[in-house]
Amino acid sequence: MATAVIDGITTRYEVIGSGPAVLMFSPGGFDATLDKWTTQSIYSRIRPVDHLSRKYRCIIFDRREAGQSGGRVECISWAHYVKQGKGLLEYLQIERAHIMGACMGVCPAVAFGVAHPEATVSLLLYWPVGGAKYRIRCHARFAEHLAYVKQHDLEGVVGLVKKEGKSFGQDARGGPWATVVGRDPSFADSYVNQDVHRYTHLVNEMVRGLFDRDTAPGAEPEELSRVDIPALIVPGNDESHATSAARYLNEYLPRAQYWDVAVEGQTAQTAPPRMMHFLDTAC
Repeated sequence: MATAVIDGITTRYEVIGSGPAVLMFSPGGFDATLDKWTTQSIYSRIRPVDHLSRKYRCIIFDRREAGQSGGRVECISWAHYVKQGKGLLEYLQIERAHIMGACMGVCPAVAFGVAHPEATVSLLLYWPVGGAKYRIRCHARFAEHLAYVKQHDLEGVVGLVKKEGKSFGQDARGGPWATVVGRDPSFADSYVNQDVHRYTHLVNEMVRGLFDRDTAPGAEPEELSRVDIPALIVPGNDESHATSAARYLNEYLPRAQYWDVAVEGQTAQTAPPRMMHFLDTAC
């Protein structure tokens, strides 16, 4: 695996295949690592990288604060994730790319299209997260972390993470920087020495900014309506990937194609050809 330093933060990435570039924002929520393209739920079955890399240059990476990538304690917004993706393209000297997002990766993917239309060939959006249940659960996850901070202070968080070795997705008590805390002793030292009141305010602001609606987060509808870019939307149908979130993106993205196929019909035989056809014809 290769690494690049983007905005002062190390990003682990891998480039697979050759041809036109596809920048791929990983699934997996706050545990969005590049391996999730082969191990996470539906992606372990349809294996998009295996198929797309036969014709395209797939750029996969660990999202900041996940896997082997670094992090920084700040009020993270979708724009921060966009900056990581755009910085990786610039590091690789790629001016334009197809942008694929899966699960929570759809949020920075659409935000990328809004922020950098000149660098976006198309948007491939697989199982957008969203829905009221998703928002409620995300807020509850952050609240569980802050409750642990209140009871045990940041020193207790570091002790928990080092003892259990779990990510934020695996144990909400460790918080969104758990992976970096557990892997980087210098980061853990600076993390534990923060002002706890300032930290609590920052985390509250972060969750309110990221998960601020009962549909697909990532960009405002007015922004989406101005995105003159081909998009393919593949809907999910569960408590994290409400079909209504996919319909919302279909409603507001002017050049959207909606693959109206039930999850059961999204197989290794049907999904890769549909994605390939979209990328081949997007212009």
